[in-house]
Amino acid sequence: MKAIVITRPGGPEGARRGRAPPIPCPRPARVLIRIQAFGLNHAEAYMRSGAWGQVARIPGIECAGTVEADPSGRLAGGTPVVAILGGMGRTRNGSYAELVTVPSSNVVPVRTSLTWTDLVALPEVYSTAWAGLYRTWTCGPGRRCWSAAPPPRWARPR
Repeated sequence: MKAIVITRPGGPEGARRGRAPPIPCPRPARVLIRIQAFGLNHAEAYMRSGAWGQVARIPGIECAGTVEADPSGRLAGGTPVVAILGGMGRTRNGSYAELVTVPSSNVVPVRTSLTWTDLVALPEVYSTAWAGLYRTWTCGPGRRCWSAAPPPRWARPR
């Protein structure tokens, strides 16, 4: 399997095209995805640099692609999906490869006219916005969103 592999900590020169371990086998509660596009995120620069300690040899924290195998049967082979995190690129090999396994809870089927390269820009951005609203500001049905911190000066009404 082809992949971009971190060969040594540092800048982009520390990542090279190469061969990855054999095709990952999807265990229960995991989905095997054939990568069509992967996102490039600032977090991966930190991982590659060594600033976050030991990380997986293959970076990548989000992807868009098609289901290759889902042992649970929830997603049929060929289903277009996006996926995020679940240890990708940090505690296990990530999406800078032809195939990746992802926790099934982090895989979302999609129907869209977006190209793969446009679609893959969504998972990390969506996750960040969702976490900001529902974890940081505790928004929810029937609740008013608020934060203990005052809004920044530029966001205050005049």
